[in-house]
Amino acid sequence: MTTTPAPAWNPQRPGPMPYHRYRPFQDRVRVPAADRAWPAARIERAPLWVPVDLRDGNQALAEPMDTPRKRRFFDLLTGMGFKEIEVGYPSASRTDFDFVRHLVTSGAVPDDVTPVVFTPARRDLIDRTFDAIEGLPRAVVHLYIATSPVWRDVVLGRDRAAVWRTVREAAEHMARRADRGSYVRFQFSPETFNLTEPDFVLELCDGLTGLWDASPDRPVTHNLPATVEIATPNVYADQIEYVHRNLARRDSVILSVHPHNDRGTGVACAELAVLAGAQRVEGCLFGNGERTGNVDLVTLALNLYAQGVDPMLDFRDLDAVRETVEHCNRLPVHPRHPYAGDLVHTAFSGTHQDAISKGLARHAERARELGVPEGRAPWSVPYLPIDPADVGRSYEAVIRVNSQSGKGGTAYLLRTAHGVDLPARMRPDFSQVVQRATDDSGREMTAKELYALFRATYVVEDGEAALDAWSVHRDEATGAHRFVCTLRTGERTGDYEGSGSGPVSAFVDALAGAGVAVEVLDFCERAGDEGTDAFAECRVGSATCWGAGRDASALAASVRAVLSAVNRALR
Repeated sequence: MTTTPAPAWNPQRPGPMPYHRYRPFQDRVRVPAADRAWPAARIERAPLWVPVDLRDGNQALAEPMDTPRKRRFFDLLTGMGFKEIEVGYPSASRTDFDFVRHLVTSGAVPDDVTPVVFTPARRDLIDRTFDAIEGLPRAVVHLYIATSPVWRDVVLGRDRAAVWRTVREAAEHMARRADRGSYVRFQFSPETFNLTEPDFVLELCDGLTGLWDASPDRPVTHNLPATVEIATPNVYADQIEYVHRNLARRDSVILSVHPHNDRGTGVACAELAVLAGAQRVEGCLFGNGERTGNVDLVTLALNLYAQGVDPMLDFRDLDAVRETVEHCNRLPVHPRHPYAGDLVHTAFSGTHQDAISKGLARHAERARELGVPEGRAPWSVPYLPIDPADVGRSYEAVIRVNSQSGKGGTAYLLRTAHGVDLPARMRPDFSQVVQRATDDSGREMTAKELYALFRATYVVEDGEAALDAWSVHRDEATGAHRFVCTLRTGERTGDYEGSGSGPVSAFVDALAGAGVAVEVLDFCERAGDEGTDAFAECRVGSATCWGAGRDASALAASVRAVLSAVNRALR
């Protein structure tokens, strides 16, 4: 194998790993020449989702689910809107058999839900499977056998003819066992499809379509697994499109896929497979499964949702879904898992926080303009592909503050959690205060801690200057204000009076009389549910500082803000 020389700008050089031991996909399976239609296709409707958590996912657990955990999981799946659910491998264990019987006898299966059961191509195991589903009004019996050359040679010890003979005998026995009075349908999986010769896949699938006498009102499902990922997703799409175009009695076949995630591209494989003609997707919630897992149905469905396509599932309380799955699987969902992780809607970066904060404000404004609730307005907020509220998340978790955060994030948290709406010119100042605190602690700062830091920094009424008593009087004739106070500065306390066009300027004049020269550079008031917040930026000598005050009285809040700024400057 030769490699293309690296360009001069790329300093990477050959590494020490024995990559020559592995063969590229084109040396392992023939993928028919593609006249591709799938790149131009669009997904405009959700496929039939089939969760396999109770069988394939369960087989991958260190502690397989017992009946109570399986029942809780099953109830979750039906409540979310899944209509076809693989419920077990009845011939594999007594636990699986008993759970299927529990579904039969307890009446747990809703009228519009079809259970799927899994069986190898062995007569005795097929019998055990049909014994398990006896009494169900409808079911799908899923037959599988490995079909690729490496499996035929190394594991099964059979050639193509022997594999077809085994499958045919199993399928004939299934047809005999099926109760024609109930609605039992059949499914076939050529295990290791993505490493199997395409013509052999068609031979097996078409043979079973005919043997089972599939029809549009009683279709057969042919499920094509990427049992172990071997190539980029476009290769899987080419394989699916080839089968889709060449299957016999196509209107009597539900074409299904079952991607695994060995290369980390299970979601992409499933999406491209649907573009290529697949109508049904098997997977697990949050991607549980052997090795790196089955394809994640939550991510797939919410990817559609984010494109304006109805996923036909209910994710309005995604945290509750996650908690149930974590309980049943006894496995955690990663905090960065798409859509569902604790941190996926969270921004720590200052740039991200500023964009999100502005985007949420613009979204609220747009909703008012349209005259609709915010939850109904079109969504377009930077860094948030969907509205967290749509999946049951609160906005409090969207922006969190640590040493990487900026002025937008700190301002957002103060406003949403404590109603303190900082003026724009004050935000960089407080951001620097927060940065120093988080750099020192090395950890995240909660909204409560942020508010405590804000008050400790900007609300300073017991400092070098203190008001023991004060009052404001307005001259009705001239409109001028008179500020009368008892003011303590350092060790000296005295009575002072100042005048000005407004209460703040009159207070500044009184301070000047006490020997404290103050220049107010910026001032604003904001009325809120808990009173009025006032903010003042003042220069005292060579020091310039912000101060804040909150009071039920707007006038008192203003005086407190100026006094706090003066005390900070004097300090």
